[in-house]
Amino acid sequence: MPDKTQTNSAAPGDRLIRAGAVLFFAGALATLVTMVPLFLDTTPFPTYMFGLSMLMGVGFLVAGAGVLRSIAAGRRQARAGR
Repeated sequence: MPDKTQTNSAAPGDRLIRAGAVLFFAGALATLVTMVPLFLDTTPFPTYMFGLSMLMGVGFLVAGAGVLRSIAAGRRQARAGR
């Protein structure tokens, strides 16, 4: 029996993975921007910029949750196929 899933359909967890990637790269950019004044010996950015750097970790966790959700959906689909 062929798989009925279309190649362009979104699997469970795909949106979480994409959102996590966006948050991770936003955090990475904030980290780079925050570190530049330390290397150029200029006035450092305010404290909230260091908080924005935490988006890297948050994005990693969100993407990880998406991967786990995708794995769980795959297992459910495999069990239903037995």
